Amino acid sequence: MMRISAALLLATALATAAPLAAQDAAPASAARGARQPGGGDRWARTVPVIASSPWSGPRTPDRQPDISGFYSNTISNHSNFTDPQAGPPGEHPAVAKLPRDQRAPSRVSDPPDGQIPYLPTARALQEDFAKNFPNPDKPRYIEPLARCAPAGVPKSFMWHGFEIRQYPGVVLILFDSGWRLIRLDKSPHLAPSIKLWNGDSRGHWEGNTLVVDTTNNNGKALFGRYGDFMSENATVAERFIFDPDRSRFNYVATFTDPTVYARPWTATIPIKRYTTADKPDEWHFDVKPVNAPGPLRYEHGERICVENNGPFGGGAVGVPSDGPVIAR
Repeated sequence: MMRISAALLLATALATAAPLAAQDAAPASAARGARQPGGGDRWARTVPVIASSPWSGPRTPDRQPDISGFYSNTISNHSNFTDPQAGPPGEHPAVAKLPRDQRAPSRVSDPPDGQIPYLPTARALQEDFAKNFPNPDKPRYIEPLARCAPAGVPKSFMWHGFEIRQYPGVVLILFDSGWRLIRLDKSPHLAPSIKLWNGDSRGHWEGNTLVVDTTNNNGKALFGRYGDFMSENATVAERFIFDPDRSRFNYVATFTDPTVYARPWTATIPIKRYTTADKPDEWHFDVKPVNAPGPLRYEHGERICVENNGPFGGGAVGVPSDGPVIAR
């Protein structure tokens, strides 16, 4: 697979996320798909509208809106970014035969066609990965998660549940595959030469919305098993828009990368909060009770990952441990 050059200049213009235009007009009460163990909505067919507004809920000691807790997305997992119920490449689940409007929506909310607006050369790279994913004969066709790499932006929000914790001046997100720290202190981004799986994030609060600017992505994480991707030149303008009752939030992110995309595009991922009223499962609400006296509390442990320990589409047998995770 060809590699998109890192020598090209980092994009300097961030597209402004449009949260209202990017969210489906259905009310939150309609955003219910088939119920899953633990009370999760795994196959929601609409995205609830959550308007940006002043925050009226509780706050942390440093005056952040208090949004700590356990969360998980409501439209399937990470197999396919634009058709969440289509399954991994090479598989054809029965639900994928339903009319498109009867399945979970594309996470691409702009453009309206639900497709990532790749440049031709980048589309060819994505299609090449998807074609070879079921039977990878080269290291570059191995999904990074099969090698226990971090899921990255934005796939971390689609891979099992996650936990948000808040500390003075920061928002910490704990995933099954690593963690992410969003600094609220107005400090400068890292030097452009430093690249990270989850990028370098700087954020601030605007009412009920956590506005985040993420740069320094290393371009190695994939969005799903069909090989959708951004390069190390990408910037991501993110908006975490929380419902006033803290029951859910919409993750709305605009991706700008002129070396990969024909224009900026926006993804919307609806996310639900879990509490002690929900029964733990092994996907959305993947937690264990805290072994301590007092009221019931849960904790989210980091999932143990051992290379080749599960069906990641071909596995990673024979891939040298010191080789590149994926090369483009």
